[in-house]
Amino acid sequence: MEVYLVQHGESKPESEDSQRPLNDKGRAEVEYMALHIAGFGLQVARIFHSSRLRAKQTAELFAQHLVPAPTVLEQKVLGPSDDPYQTKRLIQEEVKSLMLVGHLPHLSSLASLLILGDPEKEVVRFTMGGIVCLGKSGDGWLVDWSIIPKIVRQIGKPGNCSV
Repeated sequence: MEVYLVQHGESKPESEDSQRPLNDKGRAEVEYMALHIAGFGLQVARIFHSSRLRAKQTAELFAQHLVPAPTVLEQKVLGPSDDPYQTKRLIQEEVKSLMLVGHLPHLSSLASLLILGDPEKEVVRFTMGGIVCLGKSGDGWLVDWSIIPKIVRQIGKPGNCSV
């Protein structure tokens, strides 16, 4: 089982739009990332996202490109300051690979909790629109791979490399 942790794409500032939807750059980068990982044959059963619009839009863009199309659902435990222990319990209830689309500092705390057992020690640096893949290893989790929009742009055409 894998868990794909995704930080939402770049969004508009609150002064421009209080809902903070993805901006043009954020939408383009997330869509490019989704196309790229779809080329890997990555499959997830469900994509969970926070209640914030930018996370929902990011989740929906990924879902549009993954085959088979995963179910996209809002989860209340994925907000910026939500308790990573609650999210860990959510993950433990799943049997198939899933994607979580959320925010910092929550995603960083969650990754640290899953990998080290301590949400206070940072082990992964997240980037807007980036993906961190965690793989189950015995009773714990390990980082299998991570990819960010900047690297995907350097690689070029979606699907040009394999995981």
